[in-house]
Amino acid sequence: QVQLVESGGGLVQAGGSLRLSCAASGDTFSVNIMGWFRPAPGKEREFVAAIRRSGLSTYYADSVKGRFTISTNNAKNTFYLQMNSLKPEDTAVYYCAADRGIVFSTRSVTYDYWGQGTQVTVSS
Repeated sequence: QVQLVESGGGLVQAGGSLRLSCAASGDTFSVNIMGWFRPAPGKEREFVAAIRRSGLSTYYADSVKGRFTISTNNAKNTFYLQMNSLKPEDTAVYYCAADRGIVFSTRSVTYDYWGQGTQVTVSS
């Protein structure tokens, strides 16, 4: 079992930056992929970014490429989402997630563990 707790959300003006953190505990060695999601119009949460535990591969949604950076500090069992050049449309509750699988996926249903969410609000 893995527990995830995210933090770092808040209110920022358009063009500003925030860094979200996701602290993991429990059987963290079972995790191979870590990611960030936010609500989508449909039933599934929208993929934002993901990183392999090794840190060697990262993946981003087209809407955030060039603006967001995902990283991991495995010694601290924590991974991050650095969000720059924020836009009002980035406003959402952001959820961190972890996947025991080794194949990368953008589908939220493939991820095994989830944090409680942290609110990001970008004002215009």
